Amino acid sequence: MPTQLEQLKQYSTLVADTGDIEAIEQYQPLDATTNPSLILKASQLPIYESLLKQSIEWAKTHRTHHVVTAACDWLSVQIGIKILEKIKGYISTEIDVRLSFDTQATIKRAHELIDLYHTAGIPIHRILIKIAATWEGIAAAKMLEKEGIQCNLTLLFSMEQAQVCAEAGVFLISPFVGRITDWHKKNQGVDHFSAATDPGVLSVQNIYHYYKSSGYQTIVMAASFRNIEQITALAGCDKLTISPQLLAELDQKNTLVLEQLNPETPYSSGSKATLNEATFRWAFNENAMAHEKLSEGIRLFARDTKKLENQFNTLLTH
Repeated sequence: MPTQLEQLKQYSTLVADTGDIEAIEQYQPLDATTNPSLILKASQLPIYESLLKQSIEWAKTHRTHHVVTAACDWLSVQIGIKILEKIKGYISTEIDVRLSFDTQATIKRAHELIDLYHTAGIPIHRILIKIAATWEGIAAAKMLEKEGIQCNLTLLFSMEQAQVCAEAGVFLISPFVGRITDWHKKNQGVDHFSAATDPGVLSVQNIYHYYKSSGYQTIVMAASFRNIEQITALAGCDKLTISPQLLAELDQKNTLVLEQLNPETPYSSGSKATLNEATFRWAFNENAMAHEKLSEGIRLFARDTKKLENQFNTLLTH
């Protein structure tokens, strides 16, 4: 029997959640995603060592921001370019999460990242600009999509976020499975959920069926997996972005994988009212899990961005 990894490819597009070129070459995903934590991790790989110094030198002469800020963006794009050499699909490159509550600053930074890719000869249709799914981030994505810049809305934990993203015409969303499950484990004082009762899995299933029943074209790419059971429970989701560790586990197992999500399955949780800013903010505020995990996710990504900036500051002073 084929491996679970091979079987999954029959139902969903597999995406590598990493900046590790060797892992991408090994598992041959169609797309790849990066985030500040993955860029920080990738910056410590030998293959990218020379890029750190090149980033500083480039930023000194081309910067539109502080040197280390410009260097971080240039490095993220250079890693994205190297990844694009190994895949046929999209690379997701994330906006500085410290701009998550500033629509205009997010749009400006997205243009700058696209310009960096354009200068390197990378066509716009291979890039997804990754933005935290705050109200301001979704508003920025709506405007960018109208310009032809496709977006990946990340740190998505709730139906409210998913609904507003779809209404904004966002190209793709990344609902986080594992972090939702983590919150519920802690909140309920349990160590494990079966795939059938896993809150993170159920959240993605609900969003997926809502989108398909409503005719939305926004792609659902499940993310943030803790184990392969969560992944196989979402076989059939449009895309699945998976870490190298879990890709390896899937490639070592031969048990049967069956399609779990089908676009023809009706949405059974009732209709959704259109959300304006006030109703979105209230509904999201009432969702303790989503509110806490979004805030935490932004803080953690900001922390890793600062760590990368510290690496550049060290280079500047030596």
